[in-house]
Amino acid sequence: MVNKKDNKYNKLLKNSAVFAIGNLGSKLIQVLLVPLYTYVLSTKDYGTVDLLTTTVNLLLPIICLSISDGILRFVMDPNEDNKTIYSNALLITCVGALIVLLIVPFFTIFNIKNVFLTALLLVFQSFQSLNQQFARAINKVKIFAFNGILTTLITAVCNILLLVIFRFGINGYLWSMIIASVVSNVFLFVKLRLNRYIVFQTIKLEKIKVLLIFCIPLIPNSLAWWISNASSRYFILLFVGVSANGLFAVANKIPSLLSTLNTIFFQSWQMSSIEEYNSSSKSIFYSTVFRFYSDFLFLGSSIILLFLRPFMRLFVSTSYYNSWKYVPFLLVAIIYSSFATFLGTNYVAAKQTAGAFTTTIVGAILNVVLNFILVKPFGLYGAGLSSAISYLVMWLVRVKDTQRFVVVTTPKQRIIVNQIIIISQILVLFYVENIILSYIYLTALVCLAVYYNRSVFVTAVQNIAHRFK
Repeated sequence: MVNKKDNKYNKLLKNSAVFAIGNLGSKLIQVLLVPLYTYVLSTKDYGTVDLLTTTVNLLLPIICLSISDGILRFVMDPNEDNKTIYSNALLITCVGALIVLLIVPFFTIFNIKNVFLTALLLVFQSFQSLNQQFARAINKVKIFAFNGILTTLITAVCNILLLVIFRFGINGYLWSMIIASVVSNVFLFVKLRLNRYIVFQTIKLEKIKVLLIFCIPLIPNSLAWWISNASSRYFILLFVGVSANGLFAVANKIPSLLSTLNTIFFQSWQMSSIEEYNSSSKSIFYSTVFRFYSDFLFLGSSIILLFLRPFMRLFVSTSYYNSWKYVPFLLVAIIYSSFATFLGTNYVAAKQTAGAFTTTIVGAILNVVLNFILVKPFGLYGAGLSSAISYLVMWLVRVKDTQRFVVVTTPKQRIIVNQIIIISQILVLFYVENIILSYIYLTALVCLAVYYNRSVFVTAVQNIAHRFK
């Protein structure tokens, strides 16, 4: 007989497995597309594309008022009506999209390139974000996961057609993302039968106010996250150049493999943390999950560092190969941003989203200051180091601040030992010139990481055995 304690862990693992199928499938396609981008687009064009998509990610929470985050929390509340929440959230999204379309002609006056396509992408992705979160909220996780694969597959097909065959360059890249977003929205609308949830009579000013009180603090929080994630690109553009930004964008693709694991877990954890927030044993649950989560992230980073250089030699053109040098610092940044994100769910679960902003802004300000100080003298190394330090500080601030909601025990010794292993691998990569000797050291350090974090594997095997039993 499986007790309630087992159920919440099993549900977390089950949802993570479903999200893994969707995310790993889509990320695998994205990784396979990297060689195509590096051969078809110049470093300058790829840097421009990266800046445009980064700008879309900046504007998205502003245009839709972060309503996609609110819809997950409120739809999962058993006291709320799904039709009422979705209808009011859809209205807010429509207003935001209309504002974007009205503003576009103003920018065309100044002859700004790609503004129309960027605006279209922003509009369609705002609806896509809303519908995706609603799918998660009503527990249609399989549809959510399949949609991720479908969207990426459509993007890949369109990229091959528009970049390789028709040679449309930057416009081809943007059109690929727009088409994929349109297909995603149509798929979600039909599969979820969203027309059932659109009831105009449920649209009320009071409900819109409740949603916005929750969501508006998440807008500056999203902006602060964007600053932490993307400000480096603008400092690189200012101090180093657009070609260097292309190298930095490719370097970010490798840590995105680890970020994918984080996304898989976070999509499931966000749901579990909300469901278990009122549980008397939430502190034990949160602490146990965080320990395994942190071990897994460090272990994943260690494995990536082992295969980093041969992977880059095989999958990118020679002009992009040196981007491997900037990956280690970005990996460390991903680890600590993941820790901060983990604790950030506590603000959403507690419906105290103002705290999410105040803690994120600390990391964002520090990131900007460090980028200003370090990027000019140290180039791309300075950008990676700035991100790693700012995310570490943000996580430490949240460790203390979120204790007012739930006490999450931090496994300090395990984190320190794992971090020492990662730093040792980075030193080997940079300072051991003999290739054979370098891989011997790296392999030994990975084996050490596997042994130290063996509880991750033991727990996974036990869980699989239990499910088969």
